[in-house]
Amino acid sequence: MEVLPTKADLLASLADRKGVPRVLVPTMGALHRGHTSLFDRAREVAGKDGVVIATLFVNPVQFGPHEDFDAYPRPLEADLEKCRARGVDLVFAPSADEVYAADRSVAVTENRLSTTLCGASRPGHFDGVCTVVAKFFALIRPDAAIFGEKDYQQLAVIRRLVRDLDFPVRILAAPTVREDDGLALSSRNRYLDSAQRAAAPVLARSLHEVAAGIASGTLPGPTEARQAFLDHFAAAAPARLDYFAMVDAATLEPLVDFAGQTPRLLAAAFFGQTRLIDNVGLPGDKALPLLLGPS
Repeated sequence: MEVLPTKADLLASLADRKGVPRVLVPTMGALHRGHTSLFDRAREVAGKDGVVIATLFVNPVQFGPHEDFDAYPRPLEADLEKCRARGVDLVFAPSADEVYAADRSVAVTENRLSTTLCGASRPGHFDGVCTVVAKFFALIRPDAAIFGEKDYQQLAVIRRLVRDLDFPVRILAAPTVREDDGLALSSRNRYLDSAQRAAAPVLARSLHEVAAGIASGTLPGPTEARQAFLDHFAAAAPARLDYFAMVDAATLEPLVDFAGQTPRLLAAAFFGQTRLIDNVGLPGDKALPLLLGPS
């Protein structure tokens, strides 16, 4: 496995691998089983002769002024060992100065899918995501890139980025990986104290309860579904809800009814100072295809 700290190193290594499939897994490090499942999926797509590329880059431009950029975990050696163990071929691990010029003046902005949900709570966040992903696509020129469904809004925004800017990249979605109690794996879970960690699974339980109610017909509309979510979530004493939304799975448009729709349920909540996100589809939902970009 090669560890590449500069763009020049990356481009030189890729030049030696012309003509083989390239599959990218962008990450901010602090890797867990959710990330390694993406590496496994990338190897399936790349095949034994293809190249799997991971990025380990805590992207400063997607953090707001009061967010946890400085505190965000950066266990580089442990991350590299996980990459090596899962068969990653190349790891691009640049510094911020390597990725962004000091006088940079160009950014990529998505102004429809990114304005609600996490975009409303974190202004500018998705501009930072789009900018760094576009830079990685331009540098690496992958045939495919793997993103997790846990960050569902991000997945939709990247899909739109690929469509609107004509990147020849297939975007493949991988399912959320969870702890035994349902909590979605996240690098931020390590910030939770014991009481917050005990309460955190309420986010997943509330979403799944509501999804099951919608699927069975016991929650016939958004009004009933919202109240059911709030009732379930109320059990989490140390938590503060940021948002709960029921949206079209493809467009992220809010739903006014469920007739003929494919709902996706999304929520974010603070457990202490730690903000966690989660989302679910309805039981048996196959609405989100693996292939989201151009073929």
